[in-house]
Amino acid sequence: MMTQTTASRFLIALAFLAALFTCQLAVSGDVTPEAKKPPIRVGVTVSLSGPYDGPGSVELEGIQMWVHDINQRGALLGRKVELVYYDDESDPLSSAMLYERLINEDKVDLLLGPYSSDITMAASSVAEKYQFPMVATGAASDNIWARGYQNIFGVDDVATRYMNLLIESAANAGLKTIALVYADSEFPRRVAEGVRAQAAAHGMQLVYDQEYALDSADYAKLVSGMMTAQPELVIGGTYLDDSIAIVREAKRQNFSPKAFAFTVGPALKEFVATLGDDANGILGVVAWMRGAAMPMAMDFSYRYKIKFGGNASVQAALGYGAAQVLEAAVRLAGSLDKDAIRKQLSEMKFQSLLGRYKVDETGRQTAKSTYVMQIQTGFRLLVLPKELQDSKIQYPFTPWSER
Repeated sequence: MMTQTTASRFLIALAFLAALFTCQLAVSGDVTPEAKKPPIRVGVTVSLSGPYDGPGSVELEGIQMWVHDINQRGALLGRKVELVYYDDESDPLSSAMLYERLINEDKVDLLLGPYSSDITMAASSVAEKYQFPMVATGAASDNIWARGYQNIFGVDDVATRYMNLLIESAANAGLKTIALVYADSEFPRRVAEGVRAQAAAHGMQLVYDQEYALDSADYAKLVSGMMTAQPELVIGGTYLDDSIAIVREAKRQNFSPKAFAFTVGPALKEFVATLGDDANGILGVVAWMRGAAMPMAMDFSYRYKIKFGGNASVQAALGYGAAQVLEAAVRLAGSLDKDAIRKQLSEMKFQSLLGRYKVDETGRQTAKSTYVMQIQTGFRLLVLPKELQDSKIQYPFTPWSER
């Protein structure tokens, strides 16, 4: 008969052998049925080269963070998640061809959309062709959801509403005249459309309205035209490089309206890194800010900074938030069945890193709104809406001659 001490030693040894056996099984791959299951493959194209490479690469980082987080939490439907992505070179045709590859050759289970509205227009046509639900990431053109498609779902506010808060604030501050400049691609064109409508609604006058070629713009001529028109507010439907070029040229020509406001560019760390002190005072309209009281915003920003360096921008949040929406639809569907996922994306209400998710019958986002940030002493700070602001708007823009 074993003594109590001997029995204890025996149980400890038995537990050790059991743990060792489990480790050996894990090494050989013979652990559980769940561990044998193939990963759920999520397909996406991203702009890692071309004119959208800045925001595109940041958006990819947001998606990669989601993949890491979901696998750390214990997977999706009992399976790990694997990201399959290709560089679409900022080209719609290339993206469409690559989504064909993702669906037909890579046999991905889920789809996220690419960066930019013009590329998403092409990519979502492929998703519609195969009746494959796709959650848009960095895309906001109203036209994406005006084609009667049933498989593209937005997470961002639509482009025609992007400048609503900014223009309302400018009108309340007594500004009367606007110069509108915008790049020749889908998102900026729809932003411009919304600016025209809101300017008219608030009794403001468009004194300059000009589209420019993103790859061959004459910024000297563009700024000279605005100077002649003498607007109080400049609104740019821009990306990164063109917004930087406009600010540089405005300084060179000593053009100092009461306010500059752009899309995309000011939200990226490269904007401040490139322009330095010249970025101070510039306004940006964005879909997400760390200080906008969104779920997990501070935690996400902290972990993003550790992993990638620098503060998280809206593009990273768009990638992460869109993936969260897709994850929620899969969990609610309880399967990878495309009809079930489509139904959930159409009907569900969800709170992601980006804020509220709810779409209409076209898949267009209806619950999201934009924010206004301003660069102050080198920092991107939330200034509108007032109830969420990190800082008050510094207004009017300090003239170049006084800096």
